[in-house]
Amino acid sequence: MLENLTVNKISLLVAALVGLLNALFFIVSINYGNLDISLGYILPFILGCIIASYLIVRYLLGRFVFKNIQLIYKMIRSTRQLNEKDGVKNLRGNKVLLKDLDDEVFNWAERTKNEITDLKELETYRRNYLGNVSHELKTPIFSIQGYLHTLIEGGIYDDKINIRYLKKAAENTERLENIVKDLEVVNKLEADATLDLKKFDIQELALMVFQELDIHSSSRNITFSIKNPFPKAFMVRADKFKIRQVLTNLLTNSVRYSDEGGEVTVSFNNIQDSILVEVSDNGIGIEEKHLKHLFDRFYRVDPGRSRKFGGSGLGLSIVKHIIEAHNQTINVRSTIGVGSTFAFTLEKA
Repeated sequence: MLENLTVNKISLLVAALVGLLNALFFIVSINYGNLDISLGYILPFILGCIIASYLIVRYLLGRFVFKNIQLIYKMIRSTRQLNEKDGVKNLRGNKVLLKDLDDEVFNWAERTKNEITDLKELETYRRNYLGNVSHELKTPIFSIQGYLHTLIEGGIYDDKINIRYLKKAAENTERLENIVKDLEVVNKLEADATLDLKKFDIQELALMVFQELDIHSSSRNITFSIKNPFPKAFMVRADKFKIRQVLTNLLTNSVRYSDEGGEVTVSFNNIQDSILVEVSDNGIGIEEKHLKHLFDRFYRVDPGRSRKFGGSGLGLSIVKHIIEAHNQTINVRSTIGVGSTFAFTLEKA
């Protein structure tokens, strides 16, 4: 009840209380013979006290209390960038409800707390990201530098190492190029996620990617297959080029983290208005502590293994950006020694 008090209500309550106290005073005084005043004088006096109390309390509250409350209320609302249409109806006059203020302050404090938490997380992510970028670029640069200096200092005349070191330098140059290209892809996706939406068969696209990656998979005796292939097409509405990139990155990642002789499968399932696509492998698996960071830029579960196969550390980040640009979701589940499954949805055509 107290939460709904306004200046007028508080003033009326105080005035009524003053009037009641005055009336009790006169009643007691007359009964005990302390006063001998007629009722014609008492009533106007009590009424005058009530009016005076109302005006004084209303002025004091409006001048010194609710004026400051209104400033707080306005400040909180202004941080939310609200206008008259958004409901700032209680700011006029002395009609600010204590309940409204309490709710606003609580919500504002909660929002501020969440914003501070988000900013701290973003700051931590920024520091980690800059550190990871520096590390990823520094490693191949130092390798190239080392090989070239060795060759300059006389290694170029040593037939045992000259060609081998030149090839190593070239490999690291290609790795740098891949990192820069993937960074450009991520930045473009963040800046402009324009999609060329078309209707196509996602199962047919997966088979095309299988053929493209056949050299990589066959070199490690890893097989690709469609789990429970469906005779009819799985038609989706999406950006075919970008979804092709998603499948390429996921399948490459599965090959990278599978043991030789492993198997990678892709499955499709109808889910209401969506097609669920799952890319699974029977590889080494991923510890649970890594799962929430898998889609972060440059995050590596096994840095040595990833770099060995030429990964830039941005593949899964690109995948996530593309899927989210389609207003769809992607997730991962994994068990150590059993394998991993990446699952994402696409709009059914």
